[in-house]
Amino acid sequence: MDRLNKSNILRKSPLLQDVILSCLGSFFAFLLVRWLSNPIYGFSLHLILFVGSALVLTLLGMLLSGSFRNMSTGATYWSTDRLILTITIKEVGLAVLMFLDKGGFNDTVLIVLAIIADSLFSYMLIFSTRAILSRMQEEVQTLRDLSDRLNALVFGEDEAAALFADQAKESGRYNVLGLITRDPEMNRRVIRNYIIYYAPDDDSLQALQWQLGGIDCILFPKGNSGGNGSGDEGDETPEKVPVDTIQKPLGKFLKRSFDIVLSTVLLIFFLPLILICALAVFLEDGAPVIYYQERIGRGGKPFLILKFRSMRRDAEAMGVPRLYSGENDPRLTHVGKFLRQHHLDELPQLWNVLRGDMSFIGYRPERQFYIDRIMERNPRYRFLYQIRPGVTSYATLYNGYTDTLEKMLTRLDLDLYYLRKHSVWVDFRVLGLTFFRIVSGKIF
Repeated sequence: MDRLNKSNILRKSPLLQDVILSCLGSFFAFLLVRWLSNPIYGFSLHLILFVGSALVLTLLGMLLSGSFRNMSTGATYWSTDRLILTITIKEVGLAVLMFLDKGGFNDTVLIVLAIIADSLFSYMLIFSTRAILSRMQEEVQTLRDLSDRLNALVFGEDEAAALFADQAKESGRYNVLGLITRDPEMNRRVIRNYIIYYAPDDDSLQALQWQLGGIDCILFPKGNSGGNGSGDEGDETPEKVPVDTIQKPLGKFLKRSFDIVLSTVLLIFFLPLILICALAVFLEDGAPVIYYQERIGRGGKPFLILKFRSMRRDAEAMGVPRLYSGENDPRLTHVGKFLRQHHLDELPQLWNVLRGDMSFIGYRPERQFYIDRIMERNPRYRFLYQIRPGVTSYATLYNGYTDTLEKMLTRLDLDLYYLRKHSVWVDFRVLGLTFFRIVSGKIF
C-alpha cells in the first residue's frame, strides 16, 4: 500500500469523515454566535460541552438513520437522504440540550441562531466535501481508463467523423483526442465536443503530437483514407521539434509572470521559516544544509534542483541512485523526516522558480537515470520537455509520491493528460488543491 493510500484516512473512512465535519460545523457555529453575543462566563467549558454533545448526537443520528452503512465518500441520493436525517436528529438533540443548559447564552434568539448556524455549517462542510471527493474519484477513474487506451485522432471534419470518433471511444481501445483536417477553415472548430486540428503536412502533425502528448494512431472512417489510401498511421514521432512553436505566447507570458511575482513574494514571506529550517538541518547533521541534485527540465536541459537536505550526507555513498522508500527510510534524519512530511524541504525551490528552472505547476522533474528507464517503457516522456517542470503537479495530487517505476509510468500518463488540458484555470486549481492538502496535513 502506498503512502497516499495509508495517509488518506478520511477518504477510506467516510464515517469518520462525516463525524469530524459535523463536529467542525458545531465548533464554527458556536464561535460565530459567541462573536455576536456578550462575553460568556466559562466559555471554554461551554464550547467543549457543545462540541462533545454534537459528537454524541451525530453518532446517534448515524445509528438511527442508517448512514453508518454508507461506505462511499461520494455524494449519492441514498447517502444524501441519510445524512440529512442524521443532521436533523443532531440539531433536534442540540436544541433540547441548549434550551436546558443554554450554553452560556442568555438570549433565546442566540440559542436559535446557534442551532441554525450549526445545521448550515454541518450541511455545507459535509456535502461540499463529499461533492469534491466524488468529483476527484471520477477524475481518477477516468484517468486510469484513459491510460490503458491508445491516443488517437480521427481524420475528418464533419458529423460522420464525429460519429466514428464516438464509436472508437466506446470500443474501449482508443482515447480520442479530437479530429484532424487539412482544411484551414476548420481549424479549432468543435463538433460534438471534438476539437478539429489543422495539420496539412508532416511538420504540423509532429508539432501536434507534442501539443497533445503523443499520438499512437490516426483513424480513418470507412471510405475516407485521407488522400493516401492508408488505414491508419503509427506512432512515429520526431526526436527534435521546436517546442516553443506550440505554446501560446500570451499564456506563456502570463504563467512566467505569475511565477516571478509569486516566488518573489513567497521568498520574502517565508524567509524567517527558511532560516529556521536551515538552522535545524545544520544543528542536527552539519553542513551542507542545501542539497543540490541534477534534474532534467524544459527542452531536455539539466538544471540543479534545490532542497533542504533531509538525508544523511552518505545517503548515496555507493554512487547508485536509490528511490526514496517512505517515512521509515533509514537514510532520513529526524529533522529531514519532519521537513518531508510537511513539504518544507522544497522551500528552496522557490529560487528555482524565480530563476526560470521550474514553474509552480508542471511535471515533477526526474533524474536522467530514471528518465532512461521510463522511456524504455514509454518514450512519450520527451513530450513533457516543452514545458517547465513544477514544484507541484496534477499527477502528484492524484498519484502521490512515486517510489516505484510503475508509479512513475502512471504519473507520466497523468502528466501527459495535464499537458493536453493545462490552462490558467487548471493551474490555479492544482495550486489550490496542493495548498489545501498541505494545510490539512495530508501526505502526498
